[in-house]
Amino acid sequence: MLELFKQHINQELPFLKECKLLIAISGGIDSVVLAHLCKVININFALAHCNFNLRGNESDADEDFVSKFGAAELEVETFIQHFDTEVYANNHKLSIQMAARELRYDWFNDLANQLEFDYILTAHHADDDLETFLINFTRGTGLNGLTGIPMINNNIVRPLLPFSKEDIEIYAKENNIKWREDRSNESKKYLRNKLRHEVVPILKEINPQLLGSFQNTLENLSDTADIVEESLNAVAKRAIIDIGNNGITFKVSDFIKVNNSKAYLFEMFKDYGFTQWNDIVSLLDAETGKYVASNTYKLTKHKDVLILSDIRHSGQSEESYIIEKETEVINTLIGTLKFEEVDSISISSKDIIFVDKTKLRFPLTLRKWKTQDIFRPIGMTGKKKVSKYLKDEKKTPNQKENTWVLISNEDIIWVVGMRADNRFKVDDSSSNILKIEVR
Repeated sequence: MLELFKQHINQELPFLKECKLLIAISGGIDSVVLAHLCKVININFALAHCNFNLRGNESDADEDFVSKFGAAELEVETFIQHFDTEVYANNHKLSIQMAARELRYDWFNDLANQLEFDYILTAHHADDDLETFLINFTRGTGLNGLTGIPMINNNIVRPLLPFSKEDIEIYAKENNIKWREDRSNESKKYLRNKLRHEVVPILKEINPQLLGSFQNTLENLSDTADIVEESLNAVAKRAIIDIGNNGITFKVSDFIKVNNSKAYLFEMFKDYGFTQWNDIVSLLDAETGKYVASNTYKLTKHKDVLILSDIRHSGQSEESYIIEKETEVINTLIGTLKFEEVDSISISSKDIIFVDKTKLRFPLTLRKWKTQDIFRPIGMTGKKKVSKYLKDEKKTPNQKENTWVLISNEDIIWVVGMRADNRFKVDDSSSNILKIEVR
């Protein structure tokens, strides 16, 4: 395996030989063998071990083993981090496995950023790849979920992916390498372990060359995925007409004209948490205002476009800001609101207005508009509901949702970024002028 590993690094991952690397090590056979191989071929690396405090004395014993292995056998720097995983999982409403994953990778990336490690190496191997494929297959997935674990994913590199669990075990025994066994890997309450111990052995019995056949299948699927990505990019290039603060806007017509609109919609929006794919297809013919939402995003039909918007901060819609005095600078969700006393009016814009300070009553309030709001648009006669103004201005649903108003004593001073109110305008008798700007 050593010679094959050298060959693999030289051909597929030669840049690792010139980099500063961080190896994620649990103490189990896979990560211990990876560290040993990297030491033998003189790659520059340090170790990083997570103690999740989930298995009592066993977790502490894993930590002791890794510390001694790194210092005495490999003579490399070893970083250890303790986590209260159960508390984190409860606070973030995650499974223990997902909590451990988040904690682990967040810490690895913090280490990499602070200490300038170029890449983080993990010990995923060919059997892990097969198990991940089966997990995605049983849960339901698209093409990307069937193309396996990537060897390089941003700053994560997996040098053992071409090698089987059996290859690793043989290497460890031939070189008298010791490692720690995690008894939780035997528990069949986890789907991965159930597949590992019950399903994969049957598949290997049916086809002793299963891993080789699987690798060929992954290569074919990856080639197909490249073709799909190329076609998807071409459609996206035509369909996307705007990318702004309010979201991404897509032309409906470009989804209607392709064969199998549902497939294109799935590939375009699958990473945004949507599951109601038939409803999303129905948006193409829906009336304005219809939408489909996931936990994090919303896809809204508006005339002849679809608008994808982030709703993770929608809970902030009731937030408001109080401005106590005219010299304040306020940081808000829509930018920095700045007040400045000036001697004269300069050019106004959608982001700058000038008002007669004597007509204001502090404190002022900045908040999102409400359906009952009425103002007197400058340059117009009479009153107008903000809702009607936004409709006349042809604002999209997302733009409407993100419209804020500045208030003085229940009267609107400014529909921010759009139109000031006539009641507060500067006239010939104004001696105290206040410039209000949003950046």
